[in-house]
Amino acid sequence: MQDFKKEFIEFMVRSGVLTFGDFTTKSGRKTPFFINTGNYDSGGKIERLGRFYAQALHSEIGLDIDVLYGPAYKGIPLAVTTAAAIANLYGKDLGFAFNRKEAKDHGEGGLIVGRKLKDGDKVVIVEDVITAGTAIRENLPVLLGAAKVNIKAVIVSVDRMERGTGPLSAIQQVEKDYGIRTFAIVTIDEVVEHLYNRVLDGKVILDDTIKDRIDAYRAEYGV
Repeated sequence: MQDFKKEFIEFMVRSGVLTFGDFTTKSGRKTPFFINTGNYDSGGKIERLGRFYAQALHSEIGLDIDVLYGPAYKGIPLAVTTAAAIANLYGKDLGFAFNRKEAKDHGEGGLIVGRKLKDGDKVVIVEDVITAGTAIRENLPVLLGAAKVNIKAVIVSVDRMERGTGPLSAIQQVEKDYGIRTFAIVTIDEVVEHLYNRVLDGKVILDDTIKDRIDAYRAEYGV
C-alpha cells in the first residue's frame, strides 16, 4: 500500500472522520464503522485532505486533466483544495468549477461557477462519498450541457465496498451506468489492512472484535 494511503487512513482517524462502534446507516443497516466527512472542519484539515486527493489522482490516472468539478455542496471545497494541492505538489494549474443549485438569471448567469468549460475539456468529478450516485446523475447533464467535455473520472475519499439495492456497489454502479472510471483514495479493505491491531496514538483502533464485526458486515453486504 502506498504511503499516502496509510497517512490518509490515520488522518481520517485523528480527524474523527473514521470511527468504529455501533452505527445505523441511512438505509437502516447496522454497521461497525462510520465515515463522517463533516469533521473536516478546519483550514489545516481541508488543506491536508486536498493533498491526499491530489496524490490519489496523480497515482491512479495521472494529471492529463483540465478541470476539477465539485458537485454542490460538499464537492465545492474538495475541488478547490485539490486544485490548490495539485498546483503546489506538481506545478500544474488546473481549473476548478462547481454547480449552483439553481440557475442564476443575472450577472454571468448559468448553472456553473468557476472555470468556463469548453469542448474537449478533460474533467474529473471530485466527491466525498458515493452512496446512491444521485449527485453524479444530477450533475452529468449540467456538465454535458455546458460543453462537450470528456469526463475522465470520479474520485471519492473512501469506497465502503458494499452493495446498494442491487448486487453492485455505488461505485460499480456509476461505472456500469455511465462508463466513467470511479475510484477512491482508499477502500475499506485497505483501512482494515492498515489499522488491524496497529497501535495509533497509544491505542489499538481496530482490534480482533472490531475486525470480526467488519468481516461479518462485509460477508452480508460486501461486494
